[in-house]
Amino acid sequence: MADLQDDLHTSTEAGGLVDLSVPPAAEAFPPEPYAPVSDPDDEPLTRAHAVLAAHPVADGYSGLPWALKHLPWYDLELGESAVDTDVPRLREGHVGALFWSLHLPDAVDGDRAVGTTLEQLDLVKMVVRAHQEGLRLAYDAGQVIDARNCGRVAVLPGPAGAAALGDRLGILRSLHALGLRVVTLTGATWASETGLTRFGEEVVREMNRLGVVTDLSGASAETIRRTFAVSKAPALCTRSAARALRPHPANLPDDLLVELGAAGGLCMVPLTAEQTGPTVRDVADHLDHVRTVAGPQSVGLSGTYDAGTAHPLELGDASCYPRLIAELLRRGWAESDVALLTWGNVQRVLRGAAFTARAAQVRREPSTATIAELDG
Repeated sequence: MADLQDDLHTSTEAGGLVDLSVPPAAEAFPPEPYAPVSDPDDEPLTRAHAVLAAHPVADGYSGLPWALKHLPWYDLELGESAVDTDVPRLREGHVGALFWSLHLPDAVDGDRAVGTTLEQLDLVKMVVRAHQEGLRLAYDAGQVIDARNCGRVAVLPGPAGAAALGDRLGILRSLHALGLRVVTLTGATWASETGLTRFGEEVVREMNRLGVVTDLSGASAETIRRTFAVSKAPALCTRSAARALRPHPANLPDDLLVELGAAGGLCMVPLTAEQTGPTVRDVADHLDHVRTVAGPQSVGLSGTYDAGTAHPLELGDASCYPRLIAELLRRGWAESDVALLTWGNVQRVLRGAAFTARAAQVRREPSTATIAELDG
């Protein structure tokens, strides 16, 4: 992750301002001292419920908006059997926050991608408005905590694919104003197998200025490394496990996991049979591996429910998180590490994004750069 005192882009320099002496965002919010909440003599599942009651799951990826788009009628508060996620199951699974994906089918691109993403943002708001007893929109770490304190599940819009930006920074700003908080750096000419172009780097800088979090799941190694070098805020990998255990292209090799940890990023391990394996133990193996290689502050959870993927046994829907946490406690995970995994690490990334945005907005005006100017 780049230092906040790196040089400004020449076309957007604030002019005459001295550098702000502030630490990198990933280091600005150390974890708070941990107070145990469960009895070590209890059964692991009982302990898991106790830990999750205090430190609920912040789920990094839900495909629910696209799934609901194709249902003629639904009620998430009473329960909806046509999907993997509804309010009763979120409560049973102790889910306190989740990112609602705005990703699109591969066939949707160009201006259609922009328009369809706008439609999905509108759908997210309509769904939450129709289920106010269980859900609440949130756009930053403070609003996530407020939702939790009010007994609601916080819904954060994103990630969306890079195609949703239409290669224009003005569209990025408009989507941010409408609530988008995470963008995946894949599916664009400026974030490809060869890495970020000059325009791609400017997109990352503008995301930093706005407080939009970068998602690097599925991005090339060159794009990931260049983002670490350019970005002043921590990045997410919303659907990535350990390639050393399962050679899926979206999973991260150990060298990138080490760099992710050093950059203050967060690898959110998906609960999918394809990426992690068919059992709870397989998912726990990936969590063990990522924690060991990247560090306990760089591992999180991504249910990936309602995204059209098969899930491991015993992890079939959003109510099943206590089973996974019980398996980790059986393996000797400290409560403090579980609390970081479920809640604390996502909070750190969200706070880091907001911290970086406040500093960047003092130093940078909104960028007017275009892809034609920077990439030719």
